[in-house]
Amino acid sequence: MGTAATQYPFGIAAHFHGNYRVLNKRVDSSFNFLANGEFSRINFSPNFAASSTSKGCASRVHSLPDVGDFFWEKIPTPILDMVENPINLKNLSPKELKQLADDIRSELSFLMSKTQKPLKASLAVVELTIAVHHVFHAPMDKILWDVGEQTYAHKILTGRRSLMHTLRQKNGLSGFTSRFESEFDPFGAAHGCNSISAGLGMAVARDIKGRRDRVVAVISNWTTMSGQIYEAMSNAGYLDSNMVVILNDSRHTLHPKLEESLKTPINALSSTLSKLQSSKTFRKFREFAKGITKRIGGGMHEWAAKVDEFVRGMIGPLGSTLFEELGLYYIGPVDGHNIDDLVCVLNEVASLDSMGPVLVHVITREDQEEESNQKNDILHEYNEGSSNSNSMPRRTHPQTHSDYFVDAITLEAEKDKDIVIVHAGMGMEPPLQHFQEKFPDRFFDVGMAEQHAVTFAAGLSCGGLKPFCIIPSAFLQRAYDQVVHDVDQQKIPVRFVITSAGLVGSEGPTNCGAFDITFMSCLPNMIVMAPSDEEDLIHMVATAVLINDRPVCFRYPRGAVAQMNSSICCGVPIEIGKGRVLKEGKDVALLGYGAMVQNCLKAQLLLSKLGIEVTVADARFCKPLDIKLVRELCDNHAFLITVEEGSIGGFGSHVAQFISLDGKLDGRTKWRPIVLPDNYIEHASPKEQLALAGLTGHHIAATTLSLLGRTREALLLMC
Repeated sequence: MGTAATQYPFGIAAHFHGNYRVLNKRVDSSFNFLANGEFSRINFSPNFAASSTSKGCASRVHSLPDVGDFFWEKIPTPILDMVENPINLKNLSPKELKQLADDIRSELSFLMSKTQKPLKASLAVVELTIAVHHVFHAPMDKILWDVGEQTYAHKILTGRRSLMHTLRQKNGLSGFTSRFESEFDPFGAAHGCNSISAGLGMAVARDIKGRRDRVVAVISNWTTMSGQIYEAMSNAGYLDSNMVVILNDSRHTLHPKLEESLKTPINALSSTLSKLQSSKTFRKFREFAKGITKRIGGGMHEWAAKVDEFVRGMIGPLGSTLFEELGLYYIGPVDGHNIDDLVCVLNEVASLDSMGPVLVHVITREDQEEESNQKNDILHEYNEGSSNSNSMPRRTHPQTHSDYFVDAITLEAEKDKDIVIVHAGMGMEPPLQHFQEKFPDRFFDVGMAEQHAVTFAAGLSCGGLKPFCIIPSAFLQRAYDQVVHDVDQQKIPVRFVITSAGLVGSEGPTNCGAFDITFMSCLPNMIVMAPSDEEDLIHMVATAVLINDRPVCFRYPRGAVAQMNSSICCGVPIEIGKGRVLKEGKDVALLGYGAMVQNCLKAQLLLSKLGIEVTVADARFCKPLDIKLVRELCDNHAFLITVEEGSIGGFGSHVAQFISLDGKLDGRTKWRPIVLPDNYIEHASPKEQLALAGLTGHHIAATTLSLLGRTREALLLMC
């Protein structure tokens, strides 16, 4: 095989081996930094080599990924290889900035091919990310993001390129921005819609402390569905603190219904108008005109303001005047893939010291590839957690709890025309689309408007319908006030379907559903239940349909189901507050709740090999608790262990409350709870997270052995 070497700028050597181009992982790139009239060598990171400080010499920064000793097979990225820190972007020419955008896209594509991680949500914002870091001075200037999936180009440019292959892995980079990960992440991007609120707080704190740093918040179409965005904008307009809000509009429209809207045009005229709107001269003229009309009086100022709003509404896209009404100065639309236009507009915005809040409307392309990428991202999250894929028949994806839920609710909806679904959260799980297609008039997707979803469902119930309100556990936290006041206090029969319950793998603590058992089971009128398998889930759907006098909720996790039953039977309603015994024993009782019943069965199998007879019971209900079952377990066993994939204060606490008041703890019964630890479990694979939480079958068995005084066997079991 022939080998040839080619020299690239900045001292990069790329070697061609057959059909592959292999880039040497050690690259020397030279920069000139002027500090106090002298050139200085700067070492940006301990992970990269740099020569010592020396007058008149340039630093050498090695910023290529360093993963083991193998060479990465990738297209050369000469400009990106010289960028270790956003300061390196300051002296790049427009041509080099465009080349940098190509390099980052190449890098993201390469990472996707190697890691199988869904990174394509960041592709649409590559030019925007480069322009923001070229104009503003992070980390002194605060750059906040609403959506974590759009921040990967930002991570690459802020010193984390060499770790991108560890994204969402145990001890690797977070899939979101994180204050613990980098000084370039001033605030964590979680479920969206928080960046303007946090940014405004930083801007007001800056003003009070007399600093001059800038605050930039990047939001997306998804987050504009959330009410917090508009609350923050309204407050920003009232406080009039300087901050920049960048709306990344990948839908090309501000209309909520894409199919009914006109695409926002991007052309030479819109580019010129955006530059005019952001120019210092125009802004000063506008402020001068305001002052003149105020002096004239007689309603002239109000009349001029209406004319200004009318004209700007005529030249701007549909919905742009909303931001003006909230108090933000609207600039746009700007082509999000034209670095020259982005840099020009952002430079003008950054140069104004007393501009108040500004919204820059940036249009990024959304083609078929991007739409399919978004669906793939949702499918990746939806499938995560499968541990039985090797034993499953080949399918497009493993059979999950959501598949069984949708099949069950579809069967019920065919029999009962009052059943409707309200869905809230970011993205929609693929099975729900089948229900939407079959019953389009009985399916309501409200996006990231969880508070509205809960009260809307309550209104549907008051109107005589049977709403199933589907919200991921972590997103339901934002609607808790509505759950309490608009549903539980009034005993309105809303049926809450809590998805993504428990640990969620690569999304770590951000979307972890750790708290729903605790915060739902403390409500006086709420029925709280959880299925242990897909068959039980089908029965609980049928049970919820028949509950018409109070609210009810049930939870299920991500990932593949415990069993692989291909047939779906009609659900049989369960007696409220009734658990069941799955395995009979005499030494120890394991009382599991929800998906953890399966791990209790695994522990029982391990312990049976050691001669320990274990009873495994499925509680099914956290509230009302099956007190008869709990009494029997305490009377017939010396040891009771409760197991749940939830935080302290959940199912185990309800059991402890009952057995303590019932006097069971006064006798021979010893009780131990196994719950999620009192800390946030970082991103890892689902198996790794369960091990970290101590919730695997081996951990449950080891806890049982320790309780029996067989500590040595417990240690051996965990080896």
